[in-house]
Amino acid sequence: MSRRLRRFWERARSEPGLGKNLIAVGVLVALGTTVAGYFLAHQRFNPPWEDRYTVYAVLDEAAGVSPGNGQEVRIAGVQVGDIRSAEVGPDGQARLELRIDSGQEVHEDARLLLRPKSPLNDMYVEISPGTADAPLLGDGDTIPLGRTVSPVQVDDVLANLDRHTQDALSSLFAESDVALVNAPDTLPPGLEQADLLMQDLQPVLRRLETRRENLAQLVHSLAQVSAAAGHNDARLQRMATSLGQTLSTLAGSRAGLDGTLAQLPELSADLRTTTRSVAALADQLDPTLADVRAASDELPGALKSFNSSIDELDGFVRKAGPVLEHAQPVVGDLRAAAPDVRRIAGDLRPLSADAQPLTADLVTHLDDVSAFVYNTNSVASLRDANRGILRGLLTISPETLGGLLP
Repeated sequence: MSRRLRRFWERARSEPGLGKNLIAVGVLVALGTTVAGYFLAHQRFNPPWEDRYTVYAVLDEAAGVSPGNGQEVRIAGVQVGDIRSAEVGPDGQARLELRIDSGQEVHEDARLLLRPKSPLNDMYVEISPGTADAPLLGDGDTIPLGRTVSPVQVDDVLANLDRHTQDALSSLFAESDVALVNAPDTLPPGLEQADLLMQDLQPVLRRLETRRENLAQLVHSLAQVSAAAGHNDARLQRMATSLGQTLSTLAGSRAGLDGTLAQLPELSADLRTTTRSVAALADQLDPTLADVRAASDELPGALKSFNSSIDELDGFVRKAGPVLEHAQPVVGDLRAAAPDVRRIAGDLRPLSADAQPLTADLVTHLDDVSAFVYNTNSVASLRDANRGILRGLLTISPETLGGLLP
């Protein structure tokens, strides 16, 4: 191989004009390759080794779709593929072929929206890939018509207008073109003021929205009432008859109504007087209620103290119960002896008067008497190691004590 190259190189150097021709051919080949690459890059050249899969979508219409021109397929605003072809299906609906990157997952509950990229109807496809719980779409699967949305075309809207409205719109567009000549200078302040106006109008719009909901609910309720009333003719007839009878009765009781209305001023005066009295009573009740409120504030502490006293009294009663049970027979015996004691007390009253001076003198000598009794308590007794064998009794009466006193 190297020998052939040397021979080719020697021939190119030895033959006049051959080297220049070879350089020109190389430059043309490089230039052609560069231009072809540029055009292929701008014509959305799709190499056969691309890592994508195909998904079909069925739409009502696909106006503005131009397959092969790089119209995008987006997920969350990011390009993930392009539109490869468009055809009309057997049922007269548009069927688009979409090529999507293999790394992008589209589920069976995905939704597809055909949207314009610019006012010139340069379209692209926006896909909401669906939820993770739904199965994935594979190569060649189809997104059905119920999950696709086609854009509303302006010409379709204008085609539904009458001729006068179309002429008015044409005049509006022509005048708008003249009015917007100075738009770069005047339009931004106007838009800022419009933004402030919309912010100020937000509370009004919320109120209008609430009012609209209330009106819708009212209309719905009236519709239900009307439907219910329309299906019950007998009840409507009875209601109309009852209303007529009521009005007739009121017409016959006109004199009584006039008398009642005539008494209303006096009744209002009495009510006014009663109201004043009630107001005065309320003024008098306010201090009383304040005192009651203060007493009610102190009442819980008093009740708590009373509860503790009740608890102590309860314990005392429980402890005094056995004593009262044992004292009951004694009290019965004392009740029987009470008359005798009363009679004896009457007899002893003169003696107590005579004994009072004696006891007064005796009180001063109680210490000497106690010593004498202590020292002479066994004068007349005789005891051995076991017990007493002989006992004497010394009796001292008040008369004998009277002889001992000075």
